[in-house]
Amino acid sequence: MARRKQSPLEDLVDLAACLPWKAGVILAVVAFVAFHYMASLPPIPVATGDMKNLGQSLGGSLGRQILVSFSTFLQYLVPLALAIGSCMSFFRRRRQQELHSEVASNPSRNALEKMSWQEFEGLAAETFRRQGYRVVERGGNVPDGGVDLDLYMGKDKYLVQCKQWKVFKVGVATVRELYGVMTAERAVGGFVVASGEFTDDARNFAEGRSIKLISTQSLLRLIGDNAGTPSRFEPEEVAAVPACPKCGGAMVQRTAKKGTTAGSKFWGCASFPNCRGIRN
Repeated sequence: MARRKQSPLEDLVDLAACLPWKAGVILAVVAFVAFHYMASLPPIPVATGDMKNLGQSLGGSLGRQILVSFSTFLQYLVPLALAIGSCMSFFRRRRQQELHSEVASNPSRNALEKMSWQEFEGLAAETFRRQGYRVVERGGNVPDGGVDLDLYMGKDKYLVQCKQWKVFKVGVATVRELYGVMTAERAVGGFVVASGEFTDDARNFAEGRSIKLISTQSLLRLIGDNAGTPSRFEPEEVAAVPACPKCGGAMVQRTAKKGTTAGSKFWGCASFPNCRGIRN
């Protein structure tokens, strides 16, 4: 089903809902001050005595009046939309914290599978937030619609795709899709978070491509670590991937084939041969 076209005010609500609630409140205050100032502007008098510039004078006066008229309404509508989005952000963040606490106290696959896909994305966001990342939620009205979260660790950007699939394993197509977006957005790494498992093809493709696959076991381990109650599952590697020292893009792990270092692994820029940045 095609997504219903939204009004600009609905877009503002969605924007504020994706931001930290405090940022939305600040934007609402700034918007009110700005539009209130414009709504209070005095009218421009029409210079009726100067027929040569009468048209220009009328145009300026009419333009000022239109600006004042629109600002009179927008000084309330825009802050209200931003305030509604901020409230949504506040309650969503609190729900994410509750979900994290619930799963930490009951670290099981069933706890993940009984969630809706929106709740699962929220749980992933809170998990990464507690790992020290700055999290930006992209939002969206349909499940599995591409990248769900942007993560920032300093200047490095990571992308996250969440898959709350209860029956099928996450296949290689999902990992390929994420890798393509990573390359386009110059992200240094990515994560696919699933409430299940991954196919062997997906794991093979992710290996050496700056993508970490977080299965049920890994996610429950991270949540347990965040809450100070390590889970019973064996840890899986969920380490960050370095950025290219030359272009700042994503890097992949490669194996040297020649020279005295033949057989050893190193990090090479994913844009090779356009960029030849390496890290040992």
